[in-house]
Amino acid sequence: MGTNKRGITVAGKSSKGGGYGSRLPGAAVLIFCLVVSPSFLFLVGRGIFYTSSTDQDKISTSSGNQDLDWRERLALQHVKSLLTREVMDVIKANTNDLGPLSLDSFRKTNLSASWKFVGQETPAENSALSFESNQRGAAIKHDISRNKVDASLEEDRSQVIDAPAKVARRQLRQKRREKRAADLVKQDEEVTVKLENAAIERSKSVDSAVLGKYSIWRKENENENADSTVRLMRDQMIMARVYISLAMMKDKPDLGRELQNRLKESQRALGEATTDSDLHHSAAEKIKAMGQVLSKAREQLYDCKLVTGKLRAMLQSADEQVRSLKKQSTFLSQLAAKTIPNGIHCLSLRLTIDYYMLSPEKRIFPRSENLENPNLYHYALFSDNVLAASVVVNSTIMNAKEPEKHVFHLVTDKLNFGAMNMWFLLNPPGKATIHVENVDEFKWLNSSYCPVLRQLESAAMKEYYFKAAHPTTLSAGSSNLKYRNPKYLSMLNHLRFYLPEVYPKLDKILFLDDDIVVQKDLTGLWSVNLRGKVNGAVETCGESFHRFDKYLNFSNPHIARNFDPNACGWAYGMNIFDLKEWKKKDITGIYHKWQNMNEDRVLWKLGTLPPGLITFYGLTHPLEKSWHVLGLGYNPSVDRSEIDGAAVIHYNGNMKPWLELAMTKYRSYWTKYIMFDHPYLRNCKLTKLSE
Repeated sequence: MGTNKRGITVAGKSSKGGGYGSRLPGAAVLIFCLVVSPSFLFLVGRGIFYTSSTDQDKISTSSGNQDLDWRERLALQHVKSLLTREVMDVIKANTNDLGPLSLDSFRKTNLSASWKFVGQETPAENSALSFESNQRGAAIKHDISRNKVDASLEEDRSQVIDAPAKVARRQLRQKRREKRAADLVKQDEEVTVKLENAAIERSKSVDSAVLGKYSIWRKENENENADSTVRLMRDQMIMARVYISLAMMKDKPDLGRELQNRLKESQRALGEATTDSDLHHSAAEKIKAMGQVLSKAREQLYDCKLVTGKLRAMLQSADEQVRSLKKQSTFLSQLAAKTIPNGIHCLSLRLTIDYYMLSPEKRIFPRSENLENPNLYHYALFSDNVLAASVVVNSTIMNAKEPEKHVFHLVTDKLNFGAMNMWFLLNPPGKATIHVENVDEFKWLNSSYCPVLRQLESAAMKEYYFKAAHPTTLSAGSSNLKYRNPKYLSMLNHLRFYLPEVYPKLDKILFLDDDIVVQKDLTGLWSVNLRGKVNGAVETCGESFHRFDKYLNFSNPHIARNFDPNACGWAYGMNIFDLKEWKKKDITGIYHKWQNMNEDRVLWKLGTLPPGLITFYGLTHPLEKSWHVLGLGYNPSVDRSEIDGAAVIHYNGNMKPWLELAMTKYRSYWTKYIMFDHPYLRNCKLTKLSE
């Protein structure tokens, strides 16, 4: 082969000097060719080289070649001068696996029609191609914009002609891209799996077993609680009432009747059930049916503003009902607390009759010489309940290490004096000493000496307690009902402020309420150092509860000036009193002073704890809490370990253990000290307390 007039080498040497050694390196040439024209390189790789059919002048004058783009002509001239036969051989050797290039595929490359083929093709093919090129010359002018080859094909060709090092680097980059893509896909898959799992869990929560679950009205319905189905039915019934009201407003009587029927069915199925296990077996069907009609009602009647207003009205009505029921409950609980069960009343009457049938000599208790011995352990118990007093005495003696050293001083009223005596005469507390007195025989306890008695005889107090016009209905007057309990009118309740007068020969005495149970030996209390204080008691304040401001009226200047509202309260029920210090500090005189100032109940309401807090203010020594655990008469959450570790447990509150309203889980601590097989208890049918 030779050269054209511009000196472009077709094969062999250049006309302007230098052989093959003067050409660019093969790899550089290949890269340049790839950039300039991938289609050109592809054809060269098939052993086809571009050349002009004549010299450059003919190209410029040929009608077919007039349409050749000037950029391609310029590129063609420079590229031909760079290629050597060695490069062509390399390209040909590395592109043999691409297969034969058909005429159609060549046409699709949209190359210039002025190029002719040399190399492997036959003369006939050259002639056909030339003819074809001349025929399509004008059409190619309009298709020059489609001369770019697909990027993927371009990449494949570049990999074929690149040097091995570049191919390796390209493959490494490709692997990195694939790895990143795989990581992204993996992350997407993890996210998808999480979403699927969340959807599965969500579908589990909406349990298909709860048929007809039309909506999640409350989040609690998703919890696997024992009453979840019960609460779902109640929610459905609430929404049914809302839609019944809306159906009446929007003139849809048929839908309203359907809702009303479903509501009645749900009410019958629910009944008094509080847990799912209590529900009737038809509950699932009722839930499904109600859910369907509620969905229907929602489509036809739902209006956010109307539904909200109706629910608010229902809430207000429910609040009013709750307040009314609370008042009724308070009244009934107070009424129950101040009543005497028939069995205990029967016991008292039978014992009283039998006592007065005894001869005077049989009414005397043994060991009366111990009653004023200051070296023994003395207890003060003031009660009008025979059964309760028997539990206090029995539990104390059964847990005492030396029962013979214990002396019980019982004081009761005239009505129960015979019964109390008869019971302990029939059931003496082992070797312990016991003595029963009648409070009405204390001649020194009169209205001229005792402010409480004088106040109880006043017209104002009688008006408060006994006037017929005073509110006594279930819903009225409940706030003061607690203080109209007979125990606040009984001097047995106020006798605790007169201990030195009742027991003038004693130095120390342990005061016990009749609603306590003793579980351990109490003799250690007599050795407690009270540090000059009069009263030893367990404090009851915790956080803001049971402090002085809970019991006293600090809006009164006398109270505000003399006491700290945050001072800690303490409990009556088990108190060790130093009677010597009592007399020195004139505790009874302090009590009288404040009681006189409370003539109109302006300092505190009735009761003994508020005046006790005032009287022993600054004179009370706190005992260790395990000596006295309170709350068994009102608090259902007293810790069982505290109860078991307590020396004394106290049923303070309305739920006394001898009443039907007592908390069952605490009653056994009390009943185990009762002899239910006793003839008097059987005759009065008191055995039911053990059940």
